[in-house]
Amino acid sequence: MASRGIAVQPAAVHNSSMKIQPLQRQDTVTAPLIDRFGRRVDYLRVSVTDKCDLRCSYCMPKGFRGFEEPENWLRFDEIERVVAAFARMGTRRIRLTGGEPLLRRDLPRLVEGIARHTQVTDISLSTNATQLFKYADDLYLAGVNRINVSLDSLDKACMLKITGSDSYASIMAGLQAGKQAGFKPIKLNMVVMRGVNDHEILRMAKFCFEQGFILRLIEAMPIGHTGQNSAYMDIGPIRQQLVDQFDLVPVASELGGGPARYWMSRDGASTLGFITPMSQHFCASCNRVRLAVDGTLYMCLGQDEKFELRPLLRAGISDNELEAAIRTAIELKPERHEFNTQSTKIIRFMSQTGG
Repeated sequence: MASRGIAVQPAAVHNSSMKIQPLQRQDTVTAPLIDRFGRRVDYLRVSVTDKCDLRCSYCMPKGFRGFEEPENWLRFDEIERVVAAFARMGTRRIRLTGGEPLLRRDLPRLVEGIARHTQVTDISLSTNATQLFKYADDLYLAGVNRINVSLDSLDKACMLKITGSDSYASIMAGLQAGKQAGFKPIKLNMVVMRGVNDHEILRMAKFCFEQGFILRLIEAMPIGHTGQNSAYMDIGPIRQQLVDQFDLVPVASELGGGPARYWMSRDGASTLGFITPMSQHFCASCNRVRLAVDGTLYMCLGQDEKFELRPLLRAGISDNELEAAIRTAIELKPERHEFNTQSTKIIRFMSQTGG
């Protein structure tokens, strides 16, 4: 996937002396990644920071300061090596996450490097959009195709309660900047919590339909004590209500390679997605793993299996050895999570794994 061109880079964001030339790189393709349950892994989610400018109640506790030391973050060249290895083994989709990924300095430069690998056909970004108005154009020109924005409320008081910040204006500015830059689609992720924001679902759906966004309703997961203390709500009944109210029909094709199941208006103008890790899990078709900012490869959000790549990268491992290490790691991928049977098992926060 080639980048769209070198963006004009603000001094606060980019160091022009460190630009990556937009040359395509053709990597040698090897055997695809297949786990021991026969699932093909073709989707890598890369966390570029565990820091965030919000404190969403289900993700990171207020006052949290236990962030990974910057010297333990994977450098951009190390991330690109890992991405290249995955690409050679059939990974086509890369999603940049956090924390809040737009807090990582020079992020468009990393995108340009990833986009040079021709096997990678889709680069996406998960963000809270508070900083997006600054960087939308650069990210799009560097090669990001589409974005997912975390937005759990349109009510300022409710947003403040969930995120700990009155960030409504900056998020709205970010969404408009994303539209103008050309990201398509823009998906809004709403974690539905009983008694917190469930009364806003209809309002959020109408907002997304009017703006041309895709709304995705997500069940809260018991990840860390923040997730375990969130007000879980089964969104199955909500789905049926929305399907009936808006006369939606199921979408046969996938929209992004993730776990969401989509419904669309009959004229194709409006789309709703539903992610149900608790009430109707999708582990049998799981095609993804997560690379944390410190180089730890997590096989599952709801299990502890992991493989540390940073020590190997910094010890001078060869590309062939890196591929072999990743294949070993994939063998650790569990069959499914245990959120429903061991709800207090995962003590790390979502931001420490990567969303």
